Amino acid sequence: MRPMPHTTPTPLFIIVVGLGAFLYHGCTAPRPIDRFPGYPIGFVERGMASWYGPGFHGNKTANGERYDMYKLTAAHRTLPLGSVAVVHSLASGRHVTVRINDRGPFARGRILDLSLAGAQALGMVGNGTDQVELRVVGYNSRPEGMGVLRVQVGAFADLQNARALFAQVQRDFPNGRIIQADLPEGRRYRVQIGRFLTESEAQMAAVRLDRTFSLQSFVVRDDG
Repeated sequence: MRPMPHTTPTPLFIIVVGLGAFLYHGCTAPRPIDRFPGYPIGFVERGMASWYGPGFHGNKTANGERYDMYKLTAAHRTLPLGSVAVVHSLASGRHVTVRINDRGPFARGRILDLSLAGAQALGMVGNGTDQVELRVVGYNSRPEGMGVLRVQVGAFADLQNARALFAQVQRDFPNGRIIQADLPEGRRYRVQIGRFLTESEAQMAAVRLDRTFSLQSFVVRDDG
């Protein structure tokens, strides 16, 4: 049998193969969490959860409600307010369903701040923290939409320190601001930069900021 003669692929063949490769990699590669259809429903995240209670009880939450530590709610930095999530404790196996109505936790290494009631349901009040998996199962959208994403680069008790950092980072990143937060432990001035539409863009900016200025920044959603 003679070998088949070598032929140069036609443009159509190249397009088909290229499209197949694109679809394959597109299906297997990680997707930015705010770009897949139906976001935030189906979003899954694992990490450390904490809880917040008496010091914040009665304070205004990010969605305008008064925080009630006896209700099943939680704070997340980027999930749209109104998201409903099932939270599983990876330690005890317990689970609880909570509604995201606030922003936080504002500490690196934590993904969720549960209400006292949520923490009690998981049995984590005594320890204060727990390894969890959260899965968004519902979302009650708001007329004003999800809001933009920002990178928080620092929080200070001294306004002058906040202004000094702000002056450094705003040279490379516009749309920055300093916002005041009155917490049980005292007033804090949070330095935030940028206005990003996707989590991937905001995370890339956070990595760049951390490398340039030796920071420990994280992404937050602006609901204002």
